[in-house]
Amino acid sequence: MACESNLGAVIAYRVNKAAVAKARKLIDAGEYDDSTEWSDAAPSTKQENDEVEQHGYDGFGEWHLGLQEDASKETKGRYGFPYGDFSKVNRAALIHAKQRATQNNHQEIADAADDLLQRLDDKRS
Repeated sequence: MACESNLGAVIAYRVNKAAVAKARKLIDAGEYDDSTEWSDAAPSTKQENDEVEQHGYDGFGEWHLGLQEDASKETKGRYGFPYGDFSKVNRAALIHAKQRATQNNHQEIADAADDLLQRLDDKRS
């Protein structure tokens, strides 16, 4: 899937299967936040840098549903559509990712976010 960046360049994302697997595992274990708004829970730049330092770019990437295969493997910009705060899945982040992916024609990512959202909601009930 592709969309244009603010600079007009086409950005192509694919679903990050490692991220989806990690999110499923966290949801199944009850490691989710269904009450905090994503604007309040989203990691700061410092928290992102700490995650990269502690777990590398692959570990950082496991918190993002989208992956740009053409981007450098040693950059945070390779990943998009975050779903959590490096400790829990955030329900509002999944909603945000689904909406953003839909708006930018990344249907596979929107579908992955929706599947995770349904899984989380099933776990809540």
